[in-house]
Amino acid sequence: MKKNFDKQKFIKSRIDEIKKVVTGQKAVAACSGGVDSTVCAVLAQRALGKQFSAVFIDDGLMRENEPEKVISLLKKFAIKTKIVRVQQRFFQALKKITDPEEKRRVFREVFYKVLGETIKKQEAQFLIQGTIKADVVETVGRIKTQHNVLGQIGINPQKYGFQVIEPLKTLYKPEVRQIAKALGLPKEVYQRMPFPGPGLAIRVIGEVTPEKIKIVRRATAIVERELNKFFPFQVFAVLLSDKATGVKKGKRIFGDIIVIRSVDSSDAIKARATKIPWKVLEKVQEKITAEIPSVARVLYELTPKPPATIEYI
Repeated sequence: MKKNFDKQKFIKSRIDEIKKVVTGQKAVAACSGGVDSTVCAVLAQRALGKQFSAVFIDDGLMRENEPEKVISLLKKFAIKTKIVRVQQRFFQALKKITDPEEKRRVFREVFYKVLGETIKKQEAQFLIQGTIKADVVETVGRIKTQHNVLGQIGINPQKYGFQVIEPLKTLYKPEVRQIAKALGLPKEVYQRMPFPGPGLAIRVIGEVTPEKIKIVRRATAIVERELNKFFPFQVFAVLLSDKATGVKKGKRIFGDIIVIRSVDSSDAIKARATKIPWKVLEKVQEKITAEIPSVARVLYELTPKPPATIEYI
């Protein structure tokens, strides 16, 4: 975290920058409901007013009830928001793809094509997005591809039909949270844990299908509800491609395996597994296996970053 970080000075400088760059044209922000993209949307709204709008790409890979939550949040800040429903397009593009990096690259390509089409329809010229410094560091360093990094790795966003503005690209997550709080965003936003751009697609090991996403989405809801009280940096569920035997209703099944991943971190560059009480983990296991019929095993993952990454893929 930067020393003597002047939040109000940063906010003013980014609002002035957005005004200067857009200069009478239109801009659109891709807003997922996370702290990074929401901060960008609020900064853009203050800078541009009616020249600005937000879009939520409903790719079918988000958490439960995410579109409705995002629209409700942005409405409170008078931000006009459009939902673009393209679930089938993403599932089709991800069909038969199992390689982690290929998943991320395919997601990125479809994501920006959809954005390019949306921006063109709205007669805008600029995309404002919530890329932060950790995204750039990991992508440039080839740790993993972050979907929202383009110019820094030689991809010209003009190929999709717009220019990119990244107000937060010099900040890490703790500083973004400070900015969000200074902008008046509610606690549930400025303290919200990170969620990957490709969403639940990178929490399914192997091929992504609507059925698998449904399983990991439900497991994620259970894990977040039960473990958020420990204030982890990130907590989520992963659906493995392997299966294991189990017994349900007195019958043997060959079922799914869910991994629980919970980490503590300040900047996402290093992380350690959250120390969750054993009884709590047992309760989470019981809820997952009871509420998701196909799940036979639940595991808790302990590996720090490094040598692991926070996400599984």
